[in-house]
Amino acid sequence: MTDQTWSRTWNPLLRDQLDWHWTHQLRKRLDGLTDDEYFWEPVPDCWNVRPRGTGTAPVLAGSGTMTIDFAMPEPSPPPLTTISWRLAHVIVGVLAMRNASHFGRVPTDYQSFAYAPTAAEALAQLDAEYAAWQAGVESLGEAGLARPCGEAEGPYAERPMAELVLHINREVVHHLSEVCLLRDLYLHTPRKAS
Repeated sequence: MTDQTWSRTWNPLLRDQLDWHWTHQLRKRLDGLTDDEYFWEPVPDCWNVRPRGTGTAPVLAGSGTMTIDFAMPEPSPPPLTTISWRLAHVIVGVLAMRNASHFGRVPTDYQSFAYAPTAAEALAQLDAEYAAWQAGVESLGEAGLARPCGEAEGPYAERPMAELVLHINREVVHHLSEVCLLRDLYLHTPRKAS
């Protein structure tokens, strides 16, 4: 392939990389997610998203009726996390905080976010943050991919935005694949009749 036959630019390639996984492997696997699956704890002492006042983790964060479990520093080994926890991590820590730092979203963090009390609401939050991220990356154009990330990315402030985009692509694919695996485990785990 010569330079003359290569006409695609990097911005659509980076967006397409994530969108292909989102469209063909990840998002459809989340359709039909039930509240039972969303909150299911496959082992004791999972980190979860819970109604306010019911969690026992060292840190219970959130601004609404639900809180997310975590600890600082994270214990070793960390507790197993549920579908709701992993979705919240992608929604808030991977997408919403970056949308706020780079693309004009209202600022948010783990402490101030209103976590979803149902699977349907979590998927709506995920869809909204994903769409905002993809639109934000598109708005960077080619030149924006080369600019530094800035202070919001801490020790990576001088790294190019393209590197952040690649990182977010990996994070979304990684964590939503974990959610899909937990859905498979839920489907194939016998439960006692109530």
